[in-house]
Amino acid sequence: MFGVVGMKFNRLASMMNEKLRRRWAACEAMALGRGGIAAVSRETGISRTTIRKGIAEIREEMPELAGQVESQRIRKEGGGRRRLAESDRRLLKDLLKLVEASTRGDPQCPLLWTCKSTRRLSAELTEQGHQVSPQTVSRLLHEMGYSLQANRKTVEGASHPDRNAQFAHINKKVKNFHRRGEPVISVDTKKRELVGNFRNSGSEWRSKGKPNEVRIHDFRDKELGVAIPYGVYDPEQDEGWVNVGIDHDTSQFAVESIRRWWNRMGRYSHPHATAVLITADSGGSNGPRNRLWKVELQRFADETGLKVSVCHFPPGTSKWNAIEHSLFCHITENWRGRPLISRTVIVNLIGHTTTTKGLRVKAELDPGSYPNGIKVDDATFAAINMHNDRFHGDWNYSLTPR
Repeated sequence: MFGVVGMKFNRLASMMNEKLRRRWAACEAMALGRGGIAAVSRETGISRTTIRKGIAEIREEMPELAGQVESQRIRKEGGGRRRLAESDRRLLKDLLKLVEASTRGDPQCPLLWTCKSTRRLSAELTEQGHQVSPQTVSRLLHEMGYSLQANRKTVEGASHPDRNAQFAHINKKVKNFHRRGEPVISVDTKKRELVGNFRNSGSEWRSKGKPNEVRIHDFRDKELGVAIPYGVYDPEQDEGWVNVGIDHDTSQFAVESIRRWWNRMGRYSHPHATAVLITADSGGSNGPRNRLWKVELQRFADETGLKVSVCHFPPGTSKWNAIEHSLFCHITENWRGRPLISRTVIVNLIGHTTTTKGLRVKAELDPGSYPNGIKVDDATFAAINMHNDRFHGDWNYSLTPR
């Protein structure tokens, strides 16, 4: 409906003088009712103040308007108050200095360490001698192509020179394992979660005005503790396993999670497997420099008879790990807005995570103890049967059953 108003104005504008345009806009706004002033202003570009003035004139002079031609003086085209940016030539330059200097991190910018709200920008411009309101600042910023922007995660930090080559190596190895019918899994630890009646990001449908009431402060509950979900994702089967620990995220816990995946899911999905390829990040409990990680993987290989190959993503590229965007994101979506009030709730929410493409997830609570600070001596480390790949043996290696 409001598009019709704009169309009529475009056809009639050239035939109307300023007063007639003002009163025509006022009539249209009055005909539309509530919200009419804003709608007509948006469609025609005529300011709300002008439309309100036209409405006041019509209401005051309506008895005399019928059949009469206005004889009052009409100001010439282009009359009226000039735009502030035209009368104050330095306004736009000074506004740009405030915004751009803050964007560049100029230490001399007075707003570098404050929120760049239109109110603060207006106050700073006023101190510089400009008489400008926050509303005008907002309009000028929009006219200059600025808008309110949130942060976006795109900067990965320093890139390793062999970053792309490692991706190519991982891709080649994954294809080789798939061609041979061997399983490939992606592993990682999800964010540690507080167990209890705490706020969880997101929202869910509830009766209006009756949100879940949670604690104000996120102080750890000593009895309930935390939940540490360690995930194993099989892209070929589109299956996920999540081992929910309650102690520490150590290498022993990480490999125990892989062991549980194999015993509960892996050996049934891949009954003829003789090897497994693990893709993992370069830090945390499954980091390539972690001796205990490799010792525990050797034990897993000895127990299962599987040759365990590992490929690590280069530092700063964890978001490319398949488990992040194929499993963890769906778990987070499934429990959004729900307080994780108990370990049982966490396990059930994870285990009931599905997607329209067929993702299946199983979860289990792991009450085991995994102490920090376990050291691996040189003799123990030398006893493992590890072979490093020719390309970046620190990132790519295999452990053969002894």
